[in-house]
Amino acid sequence: MDKEKKAGSKLAISVALGVAIGTSLGVATNNLGLWLGVGIAIGAGIGSALMQKGKNEEEDNKE
Repeated sequence: MDKEKKAGSKLAISVALGVAIGTSLGVATNNLGLWLGVGIAIGAGIGSALMQKGKNEEEDNKE
């Protein structure tokens, strides 16, 4: 269960950073709707990749 919490926190942190970056770019370019969505998508993608990387490393350590 502890490893699942760590994996979930990686996703949450990545999405939060994506929101922050997307918001700052949106305010700077006066197009908040576009950049907020892009930031969330990029953050979710990076978080998902980090979660998958952790699962792959875990499986490699078992063998």
